[in-house]
Amino acid sequence: MEPSSPRKPHLSSLPLDSENKATEFHPFSTSSPHMFAFHLAWLSLFSCFFSAFSIPPLIPIMRQNLNLSAADIGAAGTAAFVGSIFSRLAMGPVCDLVGPRIASAALSLITVPIVLATAFISSPTSFILVRFLIGFCLANFVANQFWMSSLFSTSVVGLANGFAAGWANMGAGVAQLTMPLLYSFVKSFNVPENTAWRAIFVVPATFQALTAIMVLIYGQELPCKDSIKVSNKPKESFLLLLFNGLMNYRGWILGLIYGCCFGVEMTMDNIVAQYFYYRFGVNLEVAGTIAACFGLTNWFARPLGGIVSDQMAKLFGVRGRLWGLWAVLTVAGLLCVLMGRANSVGGSIGVMCMFSVFVQAASGLTFGIVPFVSKRSLGVISGMTGSGGTVGAVVTQMLLFSGDKFSTQTSISVMGLMMIICTLPISLIYFPQWGGMFCTPNETSIDEEDYSLLV
Repeated sequence: MEPSSPRKPHLSSLPLDSENKATEFHPFSTSSPHMFAFHLAWLSLFSCFFSAFSIPPLIPIMRQNLNLSAADIGAAGTAAFVGSIFSRLAMGPVCDLVGPRIASAALSLITVPIVLATAFISSPTSFILVRFLIGFCLANFVANQFWMSSLFSTSVVGLANGFAAGWANMGAGVAQLTMPLLYSFVKSFNVPENTAWRAIFVVPATFQALTAIMVLIYGQELPCKDSIKVSNKPKESFLLLLFNGLMNYRGWILGLIYGCCFGVEMTMDNIVAQYFYYRFGVNLEVAGTIAACFGLTNWFARPLGGIVSDQMAKLFGVRGRLWGLWAVLTVAGLLCVLMGRANSVGGSIGVMCMFSVFVQAASGLTFGIVPFVSKRSLGVISGMTGSGGTVGAVVTQMLLFSGDKFSTQTSISVMGLMMIICTLPISLIYFPQWGGMFCTPNETSIDEEDYSLLV
């Protein structure tokens, strides 16, 4: 991975390994370049999640103004995730080519006009189209995780990935909370309803543009390259990097697993406000607040998954990371089943909060494994895993939450059963040098150079 910026690197106050990656992680520090880049990365992704999920809490209002049917709303939710699939797949190779800083900032700036275009929606067709295009900004997640893997050593990479993505994912929860409040605030000035919800989309668009500019100006991918060991092997072509990434079966399994945790999380972000609004009859602001509780647990839940992954690795190696992921995701699936069967507002909220902790922690555990799959195709593997999350969201949205074939509560329970079943392929992941869930490592040692070429 070559840094795209020619600027002179800064020395770090953190201890570094032989590749000048930080071996310690202090989330409340702003020391340059590692921790400062961490804060820029999560804040930029936070703004993208805020933009992408600024529409769902306003759907009850937009539905009336735009004459949206249940099928239109379901199709729009699916379209948002479909847009994210292809952009995430492309973002991994782009990060390999130009670095995560340029990739992240460019994507955010390109999608800002799309966020603003939400104010000009006039029909169900334009509503679906805008949601599809806004989904592209979620590809910033791949750049975020790639960036963390570039800056932090394997001993703390699960923690760094968990905090960066967890704090960023709170953008969905903040959007659920603030967009209804912004709507009510603007409407209090006697602004017509149809104008009020349109006007407030200038907020997520402006926020996203500002964070992208900050990343572009102040971000730094790698602190220093002077002491990094240089391989004697020639640099591989882009197509070879892409081929070797796509041929790595571990990446495909992690994509499936991520679809069962982050994909489910995105689906819940998309439907949870409407679920409480229609099933339990709460008003728009209360529904948004409840939905925000689901997203805001990312502040600690996904980082907790990273911590669990790193701690399990200290005790049991990479095999511990695999077992931890399976256990946490299985519990999340059970809680999802239970949420769909809860019949009271209080009980449903309580189970939802527990479910959110486990499903978000599972996402952190997943990306605690990604950096170990392949060094040479890290961007491709990150893109495969990240896009798997949106594929999972598309599948669950289309099968369970489009139209009125199933009640929402039944669909939530079925989604939990799907999660439990899809955890089983974790047992198939095997690393020759570290082993798998039920297999010990290969007795023949694999050196660092071989690991960097692992397929």
